[in-house]
Parts: sequence; C-alpha cells; structure tokens
Amino acid sequence: MPERQLRLSGLEPFVLTSDIPFVNVGERTNVTGSARFRKLVKNRDYAAALEVARDQVENGAQIIDINMDEGLIDSRAAMVEFLNLVAAEPDIARVPIMLDSSKWEVIEAGLQCVQGKPVVNSISMKEGEDQFREQAALCLAYGAAVVVMAFDEQGQADTAERKIQICARAYKILTEEVGFPPEDIIFDPNIFAVATGIEEHNNYGVDFIEATRWIRQNLPHAHVSGGVSNLSFSFRGNEPVREAMHAVFLYHAIQAGMDMGIVNAGQLAVYDQIDQELRDACEDVVLNRRDDATERLLEIAERFRGDGSGQKREKDLSWRELPVEKRLEHALVNGITEYIEADTEEARQQAERPLHVIEGPLMAGMNVVGDLFGAGKMFLPQVVKSARVMKQAVAVLLPYMEEEKRLNGGTERESAGKVLMATVKGDVHDIGKNIVGVVLACNNYEVIDLGVMVPPQKILETARAENVDVIGLSGLITPSLDEMVHVAAEMEREGFVVPLLIGGATTSKIHTAVKIAPRYHKGAAVYVTDASRAVGVVSSLLSPAQQQAYIDGIRADYADVADRHERAEAAKSRLSLQAARNNAYKVDWTGWQAQTPQFLGRRVIDDWDLAKIADYIDWTPFFQTWELKGVYPRILDDEKQGEAARNLFRDAQDMLARIIEGKWFRPRAVVGFWPANTVGDDIRLFTGDDRNEPLATLHTLRQQVTKRGGRPNVALSDFVAPMGSRDYVGAFVVTAGPEETEISARYERANDDYGAIMVKALADRFAEAMAEMLHERVRREYWGYAPQERFSPSELIAEPYDGIRPAPGYPAQPDHTEKTTLFRLLDAEAATGVTLTESMAMWPGSSVSGLYIGHPEAYYFGVAKIEEDQARDYAARKGMTLEETERWLAPVLNYTRTVSAA
Repeated sequence: MPERQLRLSGLEPFVLTSDIPFVNVGERTNVTGSARFRKLVKNRDYAAALEVARDQVENGAQIIDINMDEGLIDSRAAMVEFLNLVAAEPDIARVPIMLDSSKWEVIEAGLQCVQGKPVVNSISMKEGEDQFREQAALCLAYGAAVVVMAFDEQGQADTAERKIQICARAYKILTEEVGFPPEDIIFDPNIFAVATGIEEHNNYGVDFIEATRWIRQNLPHAHVSGGVSNLSFSFRGNEPVREAMHAVFLYHAIQAGMDMGIVNAGQLAVYDQIDQELRDACEDVVLNRRDDATERLLEIAERFRGDGSGQKREKDLSWRELPVEKRLEHALVNGITEYIEADTEEARQQAERPLHVIEGPLMAGMNVVGDLFGAGKMFLPQVVKSARVMKQAVAVLLPYMEEEKRLNGGTERESAGKVLMATVKGDVHDIGKNIVGVVLACNNYEVIDLGVMVPPQKILETARAENVDVIGLSGLITPSLDEMVHVAAEMEREGFVVPLLIGGATTSKIHTAVKIAPRYHKGAAVYVTDASRAVGVVSSLLSPAQQQAYIDGIRADYADVADRHERAEAAKSRLSLQAARNNAYKVDWTGWQAQTPQFLGRRVIDDWDLAKIADYIDWTPFFQTWELKGVYPRILDDEKQGEAARNLFRDAQDMLARIIEGKWFRPRAVVGFWPANTVGDDIRLFTGDDRNEPLATLHTLRQQVTKRGGRPNVALSDFVAPMGSRDYVGAFVVTAGPEETEISARYERANDDYGAIMVKALADRFAEAMAEMLHERVRREYWGYAPQERFSPSELIAEPYDGIRPAPGYPAQPDHTEKTTLFRLLDAEAATGVTLTESMAMWPGSSVSGLYIGHPEAYYFGVAKIEEDQARDYAARKGMTLEETERWLAPVLNYTRTVSAA
C-alpha cells in the first residue's frame, strides 16, 4: 500500500513528503489580505491580477490561496473567471490551488472548474455536525483535500484545550463517518494576534504551537496550517517587525509540527539573521516568556521600522514633490523602481518625442550616477540597481519609439559607442562580464552580449556585421587565457583594428602584455582590471582627442611590462625535474595506516538542505564579486564602503530567504573514495584494498623553482603514501544546480540585471558552501579520519582542519584535463548533471570539483612555472603529445614555444 501522504496537483503533482519541512501557501491572491489584489479584481484588471499570482509562484509559493470574499465583488463569478484565466497560464497553473471562501457556493463553484487536486479552505463545525459532514462529503466527491478550522457551535477555539478538543472531534467524524483520507485533512487551529495589550491574548502563540504538537502526535497523518500574518496585526505598517515575528513563530511552530502556512513567500526573514535584540523580543512575545514582553517589543519596534536595521528611518517621500526630471534622477541614483513607470510616462507626455526622455532626464540622471561612481561615492551594487531603473524606464518608452519609427522614420538614440562582449569558447562564467556590460550600458554604450562559450568566428562575424567599436573578452578558467590569445591572433589575421578588451578572474596585465598584445599589432589589446575601470578605458579608446595618445601609452607600458617580466623570469633559478624530485617533500610514512573510509567507490549525496548550506557561506568572495574589497563582516562597518556593503548584504539576505523558502536551487553532489598509493609523481588508484587491480592514475606536477632554506619542491603525490602503506584518495563534484540559469534569465527579461547577477552570485556561494560542508562530512563521517572535529562554519573559512581538497586547474595541479579522470571515476554527469566543456569548464558554472587528500601534513601550494623536461615527462606519463600537453599547460610553461588554442 502506498505511503499515506498529502497528494495535490495543478498541472504538476505535489506530494508532501518528509523531505519538505514546510509548504508555503501564497497569500497575495486573497482580496481580504491584499489591498492591491482587491483593487485589481474590483477593476477587473485580471492581467495584473495574474501577475500577482505569478509572483507568488516565482517567490516560492508551492500552493496559491485564492479568495474573492469582498462585499462589492461578485465572489462566485470572480472566482470562476480568475480560475479559468489561471488555467491558461502554465507557469501559474502548475501549482495546486487553495480555494478560500467563507461562502460554500463560492467554494463549490471553484471545485467545478479548477484543474488538478485542490485544497478547500475551509469547512468547520460552526453550523453543526450535519452541515460539516455534508460539505466534507462533497469535498471528498470532488477529490479535494480540506482545511478544517478549529471552530464549532460555540465559536473559534482560542485556548490550546479548545483547539485540541475541536480538532479531535472533527478528525473522528471525517475519518470514521465520512471516510475522509486522514492525509487529506489539514487542521487550522487559528492563529490570532499577539502583543495587542490585552492580557488574554498573550498566550495565543503558545496555544497554537501546543495544539499543533498535540495534533501531529495524536491525529495520524493529519497536517497543520494557519494564516501566519494574523499573528502580527498589532504591528501593521512596520514590516521588518512583522517579518521577524512571522519568522520566530514559524521557527517554533514548524518544530512542533506545523507543515503548511499561508504566508507571503517573498517576505520572510531568515530566523538566524534577525537582529538578536529584535529576535529575543519577538520570542518573548510569541512564547509569552515574560509579563512585559509586549511593552518591550513596542519600545524597540520603532527603531526597526523602514529597513529593519534597528536605526529609525521613516520613508522619505519628499522627493516626490520635485519636478519629474529631478524625480527621475533621484530614482536612478537611489535605485528606486517603485515609481519609475509613472514618472517616465509623465516625462514622455511632457517631451516632444519619447527619445528626448532618454537623451534628456534619464541620461542626465545616469551621468550623475557615473560621476558619483567615478568619484568613489557610489559602488558597483548601487550602479547595477541604477541600471535596473534605467532599463525599466526605457522599456516604458520603447513601444512609443517603435511606433514613431514605423510612422515617420524617427531617428535612433545615439549611443556613445557599440561594445561586443563574450565569454570565450569553452568557458561558462559570466558574472564579471555581465557587470561590466551593465556599467557600460549605464554610460550610454550599446552593449551586444553574445553570452558564454562563444567560438572565435562568431565573435568576429558579429563584430563585423554590427560594426562594433570595441570587442571585450572574458574568461575565468586558465584555458580561456590561451583562447583569448587565439582570438587576438584571428583578429590580426582578418585585419581587425578595433580595440580588444581583456578581463576575467584569471587574466592579468602581465598575461595581456606578454601573450595577447604581441599577437594583435593592428589594434590595441587592453587589460581591464574591473568594472569600475571599464568606462574610462572605453571612453579613452573611442575619444578622437585621446585615442592615439592612450593607445601609444598602453603599448609603451605593455612593452615595459613584458620586458621586465622576461628579465624576472630569466633571473629565476629553476631545477631540473630530477633535481626537483630529489628535493620532494619528505613524509615519514613509517607505520602510516590511513583511516579506512566508510565506503569505497562512489556515492550520490542528495540530502541537501538549502538553509543548512547557507550557514556555510563565506561572504567575503561575495562582496569581491561586486567589487567591494574587504573581509566580511568587517566590510559592513567600513568607513567608505560600509553603507553600500550593508545594503548589498540586506538584498542578498532577502534573495537568500526566497531561494531557501522557494527551493529555487536543487543541490546535487557525488563523492567517492579509493585505495591509493604514490608511484613516482603520479597517484595510482585501485579497485579494492588488496591493491591488485589498478583503476585509474591521477597525474601531478612538481615545483621546479629553486627553493631557499631547505624548502621542498612539492607535488600533490608527496602527500599520498607509497606502495606498501595503506592510504586513500577521495574525489567529489557538487553543484547548486542548473536552475540559476533560468531564474537569472527571468530577471533579465524583467529588465532587472541586479537580480540576475545576484542570483548567479548566490548560486556560486551555494556551490562553494556545499564543497565546504561536504568536506566536513568527509572528515567526520564518510572518510571519518577526524570524527571529533568540531568547528563552526565561520571557523572553517580559515581551514583549521587536517586534509586538503585540491582541484584540477588550480595552482597545485594546473592541468584542467585531470577533471576527465575525476568525472569518469564518479560518473559525475549522471550523478549530478554537471558536464565539462571542451575547455574543461564545468557547467552549470555554480559547480565545484576536486580531490580529497587526508594526510595531516598536506597543504596547498602553487606549481608555478615548469621547464620543458617536466612538460615532456608529463606528456609521456599521460600518453599525450607534447603539443597537446603544452596547450593545457601553456600558463605555467617556462619556455617560449607557443601552441595555438584552435
């Protein structure tokens, strides 16, 4: 017999399993709870009303609650019409519907036209048991699950005792008399407002929690839900305090067994991230822990109004009295989208042509943004928010401009220049490129973004067809460096003269000067440090007055850089491969017996909780993504960057909460362990502990630079035991999942680059946090060589533990092709969906892979430059030609023969 689980459906099935701790029921399509939705329904603006429903689903609602009960609305007709419209919207209709009404005829009308298996909200015994039985039987006949209110002939239950008594009575009638499946019963034991000043109300939160605990323990398979916003009615108008109260209440109610709730899925605070003072005060109220709890919350509540920071900040709307040009400027500088459509339309009506709004007040506002950014008074996250405002304003004007162009051949807006941007072939990383594109667009440059993994010919064909002024190349992985050299050589061969911008995490001024610029004589190759420099570089390159002098200066500078680099490399003393091996790191393997892992071979890990992963996020690289330099949390108090960092962090926490509640990402991982021993500079893996049958070989590279003070020339193989000793090596692949791509694209389609970049940045943080979290599990459990280890997530950032997880393509093993062995051992593509591009980048980009080496003396290092003798030896060990090896090791070779990346 199948397990008793609540099974609902829209276009897609929804099963409430034990893996789902809480079901968000979206509340905003309820005319009694949302003034905006009520107004839209009254005005019969169902297109906008559908957007409210769509937002709920996109923000993580797994069920949407639809209520049309309002005195001036024909509730039955409105319910039927809206449900029929929802049915035609697959991205909304995929989730189940909760039919919510106090009028049975409205519910029954909804049951007759809703698709899938819905939930009826609600029935109760307030009119007696006979009507309760009748309505329950009809719900059963229609195939609907049902919410049962804790309400009987005497009224709504307010104490724990009354809630328990009514729910027990209703359960007995439903299961024993009506034959209702217990798993389709959802009790609502009534959430009432607390902190009202009335003493009798103080225990309402505790009463609900205790009743919930009793129901889940004593009424088998039944569920518990409630309207969470009721709890905080006393603090209407103070959303930060309300969100904190909801988060605190849900934290305790979910632990007691509440598994569903009617909430605004896009506005839930993260319990652990609520200000400690506010959280304590909310818990005192919700749990009725002290007599003066209400007074204490009231005392601090006003400080948390506005942005929730604890600093009193009333919403300043005085700028709304300014002329429309200044209102647009204010919105652009402050990243405010709330009024931009109305203000843009007002400006359009006052302008002779819609184009004049762009070239006038909008560009004037963006010029202010550019000046502030250039002066260091605005920071990158704020500029990207400004770009979001600009895009939404332009979206208002575009239809009018298109119509004008159609009617009388209106002229196009004149841009400052046309820039083509692309992440090179084989590379999937684009956050930095996208940020640069946004900053350039803010400064009136037309940006053509070709996306990721773009082959050279497409770059050149598009550049020629679009007659672009600048080409920008981006890449993260080291093979991208050689790919950029190849693109530069192709541009030279095909006669291009436009400037070539180089950017990305692995790029550098030295690499551009030494490897790229010499391949592109006809044009100028320019390294761009970060987004804040991009506008100045492009402006100088395209300015008739500055261009030649700027290019001459760049070429002279790069010639000097290349010369100094060549002299510095020549001055470095390097060892022969044999001499480096003689100076290997010496581990005393006498008596060494590594801990045997819990299992050998691969294992898929699928018990990931987004909220738990989030605890392991290292936030410092997140701020670096947005070009805010500093260490978290100190950066939040930085004298210059602090305000921008705090606002960015708050936005990140808001999106993080939506990601977690809506399960936007589906993390996946695979891990494996194998018996292993070092043979020369290689690590040999075996199928079993008898070590008779070789399984695979991991190849490593050794440092060849001359060391002082007796320091060794290290290779990863030095940290794995030689034949005759027991040792193991592990491997892993983790990914936040491919969902980030579509979610980010949705934000881009909504002209919200800030949201799109934020999603990708957080997906990267999730993947890195997963890698840290999985490594901790490996040390403590799967391999188990450190079962007593106890470090907090923040302590793990400093890597205080034994063992390392080096990754192919990184300094300790710069050869990306070693990933193919790792992926084959783990069958990683089948296990996680992660694939390797031709340049060995992982897709999705928010993925991490690597090895596990457990010896306590193992440490991270960089191979740095190697000599030709090692390149030849390495090629022979791998069974590759020297040319193939040189292609992949190009960034670390210390000799001059250049191999094309083509």
